[in-house]
Amino acid sequence: MKLQLIRHATLLLEYGGLRILVDPMLSDQGASPPIPGTPNERRNPTVGLPLPANALAESDLVLVTHLHKDHWDDAAAALLQKTMPILCQPGDEGTFNDAGFVAARPVGTSTEFRNVEVSLTGGRHGTGEIGKAMGRVSGFVLRAKGEPTLYLAGDTIYCEEVERALDGFKPEAVVVNAGGARFLA
Repeated sequence: MKLQLIRHATLLLEYGGLRILVDPMLSDQGASPPIPGTPNERRNPTVGLPLPANALAESDLVLVTHLHKDHWDDAAAALLQKTMPILCQPGDEGTFNDAGFVAARPVGTSTEFRNVEVSLTGGRHGTGEIGKAMGRVSGFVLRAKGEPTLYLAGDTIYCEEVERALDGFKPEAVVVNAGGARFLA
């Protein structure tokens, strides 16, 4: 396994003989306005890509934990081939289909792509009304022969769903999106 943080939640993963792009936010640095209702007035993405977006698009598979613009942006939708296999949480596949992607499919409990098993896990963006307003989020557990079990937790706080994933899959490696997002209200 080889894992590279690209920026924010975007990862490039070599796993089970595959090149996997996770949560692609591929727009130019500063292309999007600051997130409304936050104390941070910086435009997003806050940093440039460490390698050309075209190089990231040369992947075998894309995993998308949820459809917030910092995990799937217009630049990714425009750059990736419409035949690119995309695995997502149930209910999100329509967004990809509407954008012309022909190989997007939801992960129910688990699915196999080539020799990699991908299992869906739950999560929660936060607590209370803000947590509810942030919507659904998922994570993925990857397993393949000769590879460590990898848990990509997604945008989640520590909650029952995360605890179940940790206890049930017993991953050898865990990737968390550990930001410090704050809202003004």
